[in-house]
Amino acid sequence: MDRAQLPLNALRAFDAAARHLNFTRAAIELCVSQGAVSHQVAQLERRLGTRLFHRLPRGLALTDEGHALVPVVADAFDRVAATLDQYSGGRFREALKVGVVGTFATGWLLPRLDAFARAHPGIDLRISTNNNRVDLAGEALDYAIRFGDGAWHGTHAEPLLAAPMAPLCTPAIAAKLKTPADLIPERLLRSYRADEWALWFAAAGVAAPVLRGPVFDSSALMASAAAAGFGVALAPPAMFPRELASEQLVQPFDVTIDAGRYWLTRPMSRPESDAMARFRGWLVGEIAGELGASRSRD
Repeated sequence: MDRAQLPLNALRAFDAAARHLNFTRAAIELCVSQGAVSHQVAQLERRLGTRLFHRLPRGLALTDEGHALVPVVADAFDRVAATLDQYSGGRFREALKVGVVGTFATGWLLPRLDAFARAHPGIDLRISTNNNRVDLAGEALDYAIRFGDGAWHGTHAEPLLAAPMAPLCTPAIAAKLKTPADLIPERLLRSYRADEWALWFAAAGVAAPVLRGPVFDSSALMASAAAAGFGVALAPPAMFPRELASEQLVQPFDVTIDAGRYWLTRPMSRPESDAMARFRGWLVGEIAGELGASRSRD
C-alpha cells in the first residue's frame, strides 16, 4: 500500500477502540464524535475486507483479525511518538540504549554522566543496569558494558578497562589481618563466579578454605555488604574510589588477581550508528585519558 494512501485517521480510531473496546470512550480520547470513530473503523474494515470488531450490546470484542492488527498498529504509533519526542526543544536528540553491569555503572559511569551530557547534548542516553547477564537483542540495546573475558557468541567486544580484584573490608576487620592467612576465619563474601577466592588465595600463596555463606550477583552489592561490616568482599578496588577515599572500605593486601575486564559489546549484526560511535569514542577516550594521567603520576 502506498504511504500516501495509508488511512491514518482510521488506524487511530481502530487503535483507540481496540484499547477501550468501546466507541464512545475512544471518541472521548480522540475528541471526536462516537459516530466519527464508528465510521472510521467501518471504513477501515471495508478497505481490509474483514471485520475487526464484533459489535456487542455493551461494547466491542476484537475478532481474530482485529487481535492480529492491534500490536502492529500500536507499535507503529509508539515508534512515531518516540521519534517525535526526540525533537523536543527544537532539536533532534538521538536515543542510545546502553545496558551496564551494575558495578561499572555506579563505580565509573555515573560520576561521569554529566561530562558526557555536556559533550554530547544531542544524544538521549538511556541506561539500564544488570548483573552481567544481558540479552542485547531481546532488550533492544545498542551497547552493553559487561565484565568477563570478551567471548560472547555473536557479539563484537572491545576491551575497556582492566579490573584487578582484591579483598575489601572495613578498617575494623582490616586491623585483624596481618597476613593473607588471617582471612580464613573471616566471612568471605562470594560472587556467582565461584573460583575467584580460590584464585586469590593461590596468588597469595595460601591454601584456600572451603567457602560457605552468602553469594551476591553484583560486586556493588557485595561491596556494600562489606562496608556494612558483614564480611570481606573480593572486588575491583578501581570501581569503589569513593568508598576507599572515605575509608568505608580499605584494601588490606596488595595481592590482586585478574579475573576479567570490562568490555563494550554490541551484536555483530548491528551497524554502529552515529550516536553509538560518539558514545564509544567518548568512553574509550575518557578511560585512556585517566589511565595516562595515572601512569604519569606513578
